[in-house]
Amino acid sequence: MRFAESRNTTRWIIIFISFLIISLILWNTYTFFQIFKNEERLKMKLFVNAQITIVNADENTDVELPLQIFSNNTSIPVVLILYDKVVSSKNVPNEILNDPKKIKGFLNKLKNENEPITFEYAPGKYQTLYYGNSALLNKLKYYPVALLLIIFLFGALIYNFYKSTKMATQNKLWAGMAKETAHQIGTPLSSLIGWIEILKTEDIDQSITTEIEKDVERLQTITDRFSKIGSVPVLESHDIVSETLNTYEYLQSRFSKQVEFTYQAPQQPLFAFINPTLHSWTIENLIKNAIDAMKGKGTLDIKIEQDSHHIKINVKDSGSGIPKNQFRTIFEPGFTTKKRGWGLGLSLTKRIVEEYHNGKIKVLHSEIGKGTTFQILYKINNPV
Repeated sequence: MRFAESRNTTRWIIIFISFLIISLILWNTYTFFQIFKNEERLKMKLFVNAQITIVNADENTDVELPLQIFSNNTSIPVVLILYDKVVSSKNVPNEILNDPKKIKGFLNKLKNENEPITFEYAPGKYQTLYYGNSALLNKLKYYPVALLLIIFLFGALIYNFYKSTKMATQNKLWAGMAKETAHQIGTPLSSLIGWIEILKTEDIDQSITTEIEKDVERLQTITDRFSKIGSVPVLESHDIVSETLNTYEYLQSRFSKQVEFTYQAPQQPLFAFINPTLHSWTIENLIKNAIDAMKGKGTLDIKIEQDSHHIKINVKDSGSGIPKNQFRTIFEPGFTTKKRGWGLGLSLTKRIVEEYHNGKIKVLHSEIGKGTTFQILYKINNPV
């Protein structure tokens, strides 16, 4: 507990320091922007003084310095106005100067960037200098936005990394718990097998021990399933028809008679690379999900068919149906419409089909109040 609290405190300290550093960077950027802006205004005041000197110059006036001030301005757009007419300009495109509408809009833009300087170049005569921000100043203006965007992207990257690491840790924990559960079940299961052998020697109806054996075999299958979680399963070529039928028949005999089961499949075998234990788990999850959707009463159809490349397993129920906007979200971990349950059944099914068997699973069709059809696709393996 203390370790967790210490780690949480350290995390908040790091976040606070990061926020402080970002604030200092943004403040310094703003300060630099204001310094450069003031320096450019001083340059424009020198520009004004140079203009006054040139306008009032005679043959004895040295205009070399004012002309140099004009020529040195290569980045700041400047427009001199006298009686609403352009007297001169610098760093302004000709297409703007030659269009009265464009020059008016351009002057408004410059006015929004910087306050115009009105000056008296002769007694009672005034000109107005409009100027904008230099390219460097404009780049500096957008620097904080770029910085915030980079910080946001970096933060999103860290968050995704942290989330992925956390999920990987949780997956390892669940895999470890599953394997431990399989190990713990294995001990009493071995004893049950021994007791069944003893019961066979007694004068007991053999049908009873046969049914008990089936349930014990089922427990062994469940144990095998849990032991495979987190491990890469071995895939071998198996007949999908017979493997699916085995699971179907076992579940059919153990559910309410109010559920009407039907099974359709080709007479010939259909081979695909699967792990029988995990495939059985997939079919079982879909059947149980269908029965839950029907609230234990309705019709459930399993149909196996093929095309030139795939084996298709359709599981259709007459349940409540699924809204179209939930066709994808129902496969997400934790999603459930039941009051009780962890929402792992369909998520686990999708992982078994798509990650372990390189297949596909989807909601083929669903209609509210009429039912849903799930479809599994496996690639056909044609044995030589």
